[in-house]
Amino acid sequence: QVQIVESGGGLVQPGGSLRLSCVASGFTSDYYAIGWFRQAPAKERAGVACISTTGVTEGSTRYTDSVKGRFTISRDVAKNTVFLEMNNLKPEDTAVYYCKAQIYWGQGTQVTVSS
Repeated sequence: QVQIVESGGGLVQPGGSLRLSCVASGFTSDYYAIGWFRQAPAKERAGVACISTTGVTEGSTRYTDSVKGRFTISRDVAKNTVFLEMNNLKPEDTAVYYCKAQIYWGQGTQVTVSS
C-alpha cells in the first residue's frame, strides 16, 4: 500500500526557516521523480521543487522561480525520504505543502509565515 506522509510544517516568522520531510513507502516500482507542491488559500496547487530519483538524471533538481536560492530539495535514499529546506521564508510562502510521487499525494503540511 502506497503511503506518502509529510511533516515539518508550522508557524514561522518572516526570514525564518523550516525543513519539511516526505516519507514515501509501498511503491513497487521506481517513481522517477518526487516533488513538492503548495496550495495557498483561494489559489491553485502549484509545483515548488522536484528531484529526479532514477536514471542518468538521478539527483537533478528543479525549482519554481519564486523559491530559487531560498529552498533546497534533497533526498535520503536509505530512508525513502525527501526533504525541502526552506530559508528566508516570506508571507507569500504560506500554504499547505504537499508531496507527490507518481499519482499519489500526501495529506499535506501547513506552513504559515507571519509575524
